[in-house]
Amino acid sequence: MKDRLLQAGFLTPTPVQAGTIPHALGGNDVLATAQTGTGKTLAFLIPVLEQLLREKATGVTALVLVPTRELAMQVASQYDSLRGRQLSPAAVVVGGLAEGPQLAAVRRGARLVVATPGRLEDFLERKSLDFRGLRILVLDEADRMLDVGFLPAIRRIVAALPKHRQTMCFSATLEGEMLHLITDYMKNPIRVAFGSTSKPSENVRLQAFEVTPEGKQQVLRHILLKETGRCLIFVRTKRAADKLAQGLTRDGFAAAAIHGNRSQSQRNTALAGFQQGRYRVLVATDVASRGIHVEEIVHVINYDIPEVAENFIHRVGRTGRVGKRGCASTLFTRSQRADLQQLERRLGIRMESTRPEDAPSEREIRVRSSKVEHREVAPRFKLIPLQGEVLQGQLGN
Repeated sequence: MKDRLLQAGFLTPTPVQAGTIPHALGGNDVLATAQTGTGKTLAFLIPVLEQLLREKATGVTALVLVPTRELAMQVASQYDSLRGRQLSPAAVVVGGLAEGPQLAAVRRGARLVVATPGRLEDFLERKSLDFRGLRILVLDEADRMLDVGFLPAIRRIVAALPKHRQTMCFSATLEGEMLHLITDYMKNPIRVAFGSTSKPSENVRLQAFEVTPEGKQQVLRHILLKETGRCLIFVRTKRAADKLAQGLTRDGFAAAAIHGNRSQSQRNTALAGFQQGRYRVLVATDVASRGIHVEEIVHVINYDIPEVAENFIHRVGRTGRVGKRGCASTLFTRSQRADLQQLERRLGIRMESTRPEDAPSEREIRVRSSKVEHREVAPRFKLIPLQGEVLQGQLGN
């Protein structure tokens, strides 16, 4: 196991991994809360792999429940990159994809199932899965699963699992129904908490731009032109994601969109293209705000202010991951000043708030043969003081 971790480039454990793995290897139930981007996936996959390698059993031994298809595939991919030849590939059980290959993976001897609650419950009702040999249950992004209404399904799934098992729960927040979940399904869990789970990482520089409604897209383009790395843009609606991605593509930016109305094939293509560098810009709804890890996202842009304050944390968590630095920009209009200030009060943060009064004009942004050409213009900013705590990107871990 150590050799495979070294080959995969995992040299030093993150704090959440160092604090969680020893307890998990000891067979304890573990409740871990930490900010996004701190390495929680390996914190549970390493104990799962050790258990599977130690017990030469057959059938499904471990189950990981996650809120989205993309996260399920990501967890399974990381598991497969570390399992070696002694273990079978993980079975991914999610909605939106054909059932046949998912069930076939289980029948071929998958010891780990990574699933979303809806499709898994469907399989259990049809008695397509046998969990009598289950030893480990992992609830990943547990707060997100409760946010989207999976609690009834989770209760029915857990009721069908063996009572004598190890349970690990990983979450960015711990409140409300999460506490009931812990009381009902965990036995004297070891509590592991790292950093503030209600604020963005200190590695991320937070800034906000006041814009006019008609100048919003122009300011966005100005930000993208000055940035050289991968940028993730969040909007509120699926239609807005498609429209903005198409507009950016026409302007010469390599852009794609990802949201709930896209087929799984389209979502996979967009995400893979973003990960591999074919797309420098990905426009997304909050379907991408949790659990998706793409290396080297240098800038997250809130084109639309999130409706829920907690979504801001998870959006921003796509950059500044695992000790790296990033930037998060939020665009707002004058009429949205109160919304921005309420967001800051709710999270106890303060953004560097500026208003670009001299963003480049359309004639200074030329698009020729799918190549963006531009002339640098020094923008003038008007500072708008806001209340709260200042988070600077230059601060360390």
